Amino acid sequence: MKWIFSATLFLCCLQVFAQESGNPFDVQTTVNAIDGRFQIHASYLVPINLCNAFAFLSDYEDAKNIPGITESKVISRSGNRVRVQRVVEEQILFIPIEIQSVIEYTEISNRYLSFEQISGDTKLYKGTWRLTPDKEKTLFRYESVVEPNSMIPTVVIEYFIKNSIRSRFELMAQRAAQKKFPANMACN
Repeated sequence: MKWIFSATLFLCCLQVFAQESGNPFDVQTTVNAIDGRFQIHASYLVPINLCNAFAFLSDYEDAKNIPGITESKVISRSGNRVRVQRVVEEQILFIPIEIQSVIEYTEISNRYLSFEQISGDTKLYKGTWRLTPDKEKTLFRYESVVEPNSMIPTVVIEYFIKNSIRSRFELMAQRAAQKKFPANMACN
């Protein structure tokens, strides 16, 4: 009996260790469905400085390296506002879906980005990115509200979002940590 208890305790400890070592950027995600809209919260911690973190987020055309984003092109810049045309391709229950949008980003210093879809295939998409320095790292915080415009039932979309969102933010954190930034980059 002691052997079974010890083996169970050991396996539980291994599972906790595997989960922690599999999440080196402390990626946290939550998705809440409220009245057909999805509130998405995510955060991750990357060993880069604030300037590089902001450069990573505001490299809008590099976003096409994130799974699902097939096109990301800056179409205009005016002051601190940037309009980006995006095409996202997903597959939900073997049904291919293409979502096109124009998103306007507002860059505020090197710590904050707000964004809002100004035209596109979803009813609503808006949110923010906030950056906070944390010793030798930067904490990335993402919040958004999405209201799909789809014939696919909300419960199916919710399942898809909840099961894919974490891996996307893990990939973003990994890419931010691996990206090479110019040594003499100016920071606002």
